[in-house]
Amino acid sequence: MSLHLLHCAPDPEALAIWATRHRLLSPDGDDGYALHALLAAAFGEQSPKPFRYLGARQGLLAYSDQAPAALRDNAALATPDVAQALGLDSLAVRPFPTSWTSGQALSFEVRVRPVLRAKDGRERDVFLHAVEAEPTAEETLIRETVYAEWLRKQFAEQDAAQLLQVGMDAFRLSRVIRRAGPDETGKRKTHAPSGPDAVFKGQLRISDSDAFTRLLTRGIGRHRAFGFGMLLLKPARSC
Repeated sequence: MSLHLLHCAPDPEALAIWATRHRLLSPDGDDGYALHALLAAAFGEQSPKPFRYLGARQGLLAYSDQAPAALRDNAALATPDVAQALGLDSLAVRPFPTSWTSGQALSFEVRVRPVLRAKDGRERDVFLHAVEAEPTAEETLIRETVYAEWLRKQFAEQDAAQLLQVGMDAFRLSRVIRRAGPDETGKRKTHAPSGPDAVFKGQLRISDSDAFTRLLTRGIGRHRAFGFGMLLLKPARSC
């Protein structure tokens, strides 16, 4: 398996204009769906994901299993408005590791939407779910602790990695644009569900190299194609 990290610098004004024109800007100003649509317009079915938009200064990062030449060839075919909104003239791609040492420690940062799918098909905040499951413990349950335990399980899946330390660096409730399936007229309705939006930082220890690479490629949690779940890594000494 090959993995590449790409970076581009979206133009905030062009991005806002494009998102507004296509009605893809959430009431809270979240750019996730607009960037998802822009990446799909530029790269087609091979759209890079997961991705993380870090703002105008730091730009957009994403993982892709496509070769750099293929990514650049697709980017070259993007329409001018898409290319300007994404900042494709600044597109940079480099190989990313896919082989890891068992026991290797790394610092990480990840933006996640800690939700689970309820029986009725709707998404449920895992903290609220925990409160409902143990109503007598509501006063002792801590949101950060509940989310951190959820995150530990995501890393431990398939024995990918263990969390050595973790803390919630930011939290808010955000509304994100989503589109339902087509109705009887063929149109897709847009809605903006609210949910938890958290950034975690910490240190991890890799358990299994292949499982960890799959975790990087897949991303963590739900809404991975919309700006959540991308695992950003640094050497452990930088923590």
